[in-house]
Amino acid sequence: MIKFARGRFLSNPLIVPVPDELNRGCRAHPYAYSQWTCPKLVGLWRVGFALCSITMFGRQDGFMESYFVNQRETIFRNVEVLIYVFDIDNQEVTKDLSYYRSCVEAVNQNSPGAKIFCLIHKTDLVNKSQLSETFNERKARVEEITKPINCSCFATSIWDDTLFNAWSKILYELTPNVQMLERGLKQLCELLEADEVILFERATFLQLACHSRRSHPDEHRFDKISNIVKQFKLSCSKVGANFTKIELRNQYFTAFIDVFTSSTYIMVVCSDPSIASSATLWNIRNARKHFERLEKFEQPHSAIAQR
Repeated sequence: MIKFARGRFLSNPLIVPVPDELNRGCRAHPYAYSQWTCPKLVGLWRVGFALCSITMFGRQDGFMESYFVNQRETIFRNVEVLIYVFDIDNQEVTKDLSYYRSCVEAVNQNSPGAKIFCLIHKTDLVNKSQLSETFNERKARVEEITKPINCSCFATSIWDDTLFNAWSKILYELTPNVQMLERGLKQLCELLEADEVILFERATFLQLACHSRRSHPDEHRFDKISNIVKQFKLSCSKVGANFTKIELRNQYFTAFIDVFTSSTYIMVVCSDPSIASSATLWNIRNARKHFERLEKFEQPHSAIAQR
């Protein structure tokens, strides 16, 4: 499990049962909880305000039973979000679903109203011709256990963009003022006469919100862009360079990626060659203060904001 504890404004946790191989990655104490801080990730809920503390728990049988018997109230009290990761290749499906049922019951008992998401992970291990059927079968069983609460399920793999896509959708649901951000992006997009304007979370480069004035055939393009930019940022860090902005131009379009607010990047795509780059960059700078105010505006949108 991973437990997110926020400071100042949001002190309630988010818990995520994770596959065993992630837990084995902890060198010092592979079967004990480990903690680290992620001050920027909290921007997804209250941008720029608080510290996010993450606790990870293993999913071995003995520890899962301990969570439900000895630590039930401590772990599952005041939970904002439950994200459960299933291994689609796991042969002990019945046991896995039993643990999930216990998690759902514990969350409902101690934290009614928490949001629930499930990642059906390692889909790359399933034959493509059987993937849809296998995922739908597992999804149906998960949703049956979760009823009457709504549960969002995602098919994910580390070898493609599905994991980025799933996290982007989850974080979209958790962003309290996302509708205000979308309205602001729509106004900015029209002002810039741009094709698209996209807002990315600064630390993870996951998509938070966007507005498009033109249709595009690739609905996963933002996930691909996120992955490409993250790899580029890693390359920059290896040579001691800082990533701040990019301008790409060809015969079809001009794309700008720039630091926007304290916890976001913005991407603007324009296909009109008559629009000067200087004008676009000037308007982006002028829009920053408005979006910084939107980040601080507390509007109930999700379970996190309503508590």
